[in-house]
Amino acid sequence: MLSLRHLSLLLLLAFAGPVAAQPKSEPADYLLPDETKMTPFKDRVPVVFVTRNQPEWKTLKGFWNDGTEEAIDPATGAKVTRKVVKIQVPFGLTTAPPVPAENPMTVEKWVLGKKLYYDEILSSDGTVACATCHTPAKGFADGNRSSTGIGGKLGPINSPTVFNSAYNRFQFWDGRASTLEDQSQGPVGNNLEMFGGKADPWEEAVARIRANPEYVKAFLAVFGHAPTRDAAAKAIATYERTVLLGTGIQDRAEAIMRKRVIDEESGKFELKPDDYTNALKAEFAAKSPALKDLGLDPEKDAAKAAEFGLRLLNGRTLFFNKARCSNCHTGDTYSDGGFHNLGIGAKDGDLPISEFGRFARLQTGHKDLTLVGAFKTPGLRGLLQTAPYMHSGEDKTLEAVVDLYDRGGNVNPYLSEKMRDTAAEAAYVKARAEGKPVDPAVKVYGPAKKPIIPLKLNLTAQEKADLVLFLKALNGDPLDPLIADPKKFPGK
Repeated sequence: MLSLRHLSLLLLLAFAGPVAAQPKSEPADYLLPDETKMTPFKDRVPVVFVTRNQPEWKTLKGFWNDGTEEAIDPATGAKVTRKVVKIQVPFGLTTAPPVPAENPMTVEKWVLGKKLYYDEILSSDGTVACATCHTPAKGFADGNRSSTGIGGKLGPINSPTVFNSAYNRFQFWDGRASTLEDQSQGPVGNNLEMFGGKADPWEEAVARIRANPEYVKAFLAVFGHAPTRDAAAKAIATYERTVLLGTGIQDRAEAIMRKRVIDEESGKFELKPDDYTNALKAEFAAKSPALKDLGLDPEKDAAKAAEFGLRLLNGRTLFFNKARCSNCHTGDTYSDGGFHNLGIGAKDGDLPISEFGRFARLQTGHKDLTLVGAFKTPGLRGLLQTAPYMHSGEDKTLEAVVDLYDRGGNVNPYLSEKMRDTAAEAAYVKARAEGKPVDPAVKVYGPAKKPIIPLKLNLTAQEKADLVLFLKALNGDPLDPLIADPKKFPGK
């Protein structure tokens, strides 16, 4: 027999009609596109990189160049003429930044990514943006030993620059991200940087973006769906991929050398003091601000061109030889993309677990002992704008960095072999086995009492000064305002 309560419920359901379906919230991580809502193919403006080894490079008038191209609309098969932006990759960077096939670059996507990069909407308390720790005014870093996030929380590590990060094999000091798309997602989920909520950080961030009508419209045009984590990461990476730094005095000297060798038909592509001197003379004639990077007054120091040309060549020779810098700093960006233990963070010869670096990020089953305490080799372009140095930010000047290498780094059980005097270590082991006296100052580790002996460079004061001068010559020209000015956008 039905109770009065059950009967009332049946009557209510009978006369209430069908229950309205509750709207299902869209996932925050990713969505599939509705192409009918995207900007039509013919109106999309692709962004392409042009390098100096392409004939077109010389015809481009600046960093950001408007043009047109012929293309086939994949939806209709029709031939269309559409706008295109061509990026003149700075002199000294001989290859174009790699662009993932799943994230083709367009101006619309670049604009969206730049807006997100400078918008504090991604942080849970609305006070921190990507640009907070990576600002153009401070070399796309922040000038601090370690960065401050939401709520005034101090992070444990120095902010690496975004300069030329598009070329990095790995992102972050410990390499925990493999692409700019991966990297751009990290800070939002870090409770010392941008996240202070209790739920999923990106779910919260996407909810805030979806509440902004301007962003919703932009995401629909670019991606064909509402804002998502995947799309936001792709957009930010698109902007970061254009933060390119090159065209330093060193690059100009090399160009002069190559022209000279071709004219001479000597085939000896070797820099001479005159190559640097002529590069400096051209800088003086142009009153170039790059001269100040070397401590030269564009108005008063023209007579010093030959002197500094000789010093720059000496600095370069040291870089590739006695100072051993090129063991790790190679290629267009002066980085091997690898990880090395310099002993940064070592205390009294020991390395705390907080300084295990790349080793800590390797998957279980793939732990490599040679990567204990190893951190990523940074590129060397833009050094004057990106102090302090090292992942700890503990070295305030380039002189301090050179001193670190001159003493062979800081001794610890896992000091990189590239920083060690392996011949002296072998001699120590041999002498000890033969019962001969050994240096009591040598640090030994583990049950086998393995000796670790840093390789001292024994650079003179003048050699250190010339090496630092060479590093300053890598600094590069200022970025195009379209990249460096947070408020500047194409066509405005």
